[in-house]
Amino acid sequence: MNRRELMSLAVPLMAAAYFAPSLAFSQEAARDPYAPTEVAIREDFEVGSIVVVSKDFFLYHVIAPGRAVRYGVAVGTAELVWKGRATVGRKVEWPSWTPTPDMIKRKPQQYAKWADGMPGGPQNPLGARALYLYNDKGQDTAIRIHGTTEPGSIGRAVSNGCLRMRNEAVMALYDQVPIGAPVYVY
Repeated sequence: MNRRELMSLAVPLMAAAYFAPSLAFSQEAARDPYAPTEVAIREDFEVGSIVVVSKDFFLYHVIAPGRAVRYGVAVGTAELVWKGRATVGRKVEWPSWTPTPDMIKRKPQQYAKWADGMPGGPQNPLGARALYLYNDKGQDTAIRIHGTTEPGSIGRAVSNGCLRMRNEAVMALYDQVPIGAPVYVY
């Protein structure tokens, strides 16, 4: 093998070494940080409970002591973040939706046409499933953990207070969480 042939083999190897870090970075960037992932969690949460850390845009479903499935969520805008303790009081597949009077007041052009409600289905903003959160007196809080028609909103503060999940994620959660499950939103 002469020098020219040796150099022609070396150029691709040098280029691969140069581009390898950027390829690794682009693969990492392509990984979805909001995809369901099993993670460690504090051991003091009950198995079956749901824990939401709003500032980090994550919902944790506790599946074993110290273990949870973490899902990405969208949360309420700054003035509409709901925090507290609740229980899952109701579960609905393809729920209907009615904007609250406050939502209509804030954005009448967007919500007034749905004042009498919107039937469930693929165009409904609550998506494929909804878990209705109730307070300790058994009253509906008007806060939902639900699917969305806007999966790109996950990881942002954009909702009217509810916790949005991608439809495939909320469907998985819906199948795992019973009525009465505790929910902690921080």
